[in-house]
Amino acid sequence: MHIPMVPGANVDAYLTAIAAFPILTATEEHALAVRLIDEDDVNAAMQLAMSQLRLVVHVAKGYTGYGLPLGDLIQEGNVGLLMAVKRFRPEAGARLVTFALHHIRSTIHEHILRNCRVVKIATTKAQRKLFFNLRRQKKSRTWLTQDEITYVAESLGVEPRDVREMESRLSGNDTSFDPGNDDDDETAYKAPAAYLEDSRYDPAQIYEREASNDHAFGQLNDALSGLDERSRDILNQRWLAEEKSTLQELASQYQVSAERIRQLEKMAMTKVRTAISLAA
Repeated sequence: MHIPMVPGANVDAYLTAIAAFPILTATEEHALAVRLIDEDDVNAAMQLAMSQLRLVVHVAKGYTGYGLPLGDLIQEGNVGLLMAVKRFRPEAGARLVTFALHHIRSTIHEHILRNCRVVKIATTKAQRKLFFNLRRQKKSRTWLTQDEITYVAESLGVEPRDVREMESRLSGNDTSFDPGNDDDDETAYKAPAAYLEDSRYDPAQIYEREASNDHAFGQLNDALSGLDERSRDILNQRWLAEEKSTLQELASQYQVSAERIRQLEKMAMTKVRTAISLAA
């Protein structure tokens, strides 16, 4: 069965098409998730995704005030939905609808941040929270008072100057990154392309990124070394290997049930997370 993951130009036709897909019961959802995990069943993944396409539309409609086409927002949300389906683990006790919300919103947020301005206006997690909180307020308010700036900064864990800067950016107009075709030498320098620095190849920043990656990799290795050999191998084959193994394949290898492999994997992941958090 074909999943219409891209709304295209006719959003109404897309909404009509996805309305035909049934909403799964908890039992049906659990059975499909187990099939996907144990057998890499693509059809099970398709049914899980189709059951939540209307959720994506509902979430996407909440972001139409940013001036981006609804079809694009839905398409980005569907990417997040597929990510959620791939990572969904029913034994955690949550339904897919709850688990998928974070991924759907996250990919839509990323799309908005990439397209609201030619130059990115929010690059850190705190700035992104600030962006969306201020964006909602700016729909109905003028400039924030000093007391409001202080309150927003304390609520989101940022500095007041960050609130003022983000508010200023949100109130500004879009501008072209490159000089216009008719700009002369005296005005071309005002375009962002003339003064924004590309720091990707800055040796200091390259070293900082590599040092951070090495530190994280070292923490992971230390955490894995604290596991028994079987648990370490299960995590390696399930998450780190280039060609990942299914629970059923590992169950056959270790002569136990797939459910036992899932339990061992869950316990090993908990130990790794705990070891990394203690080392941080």
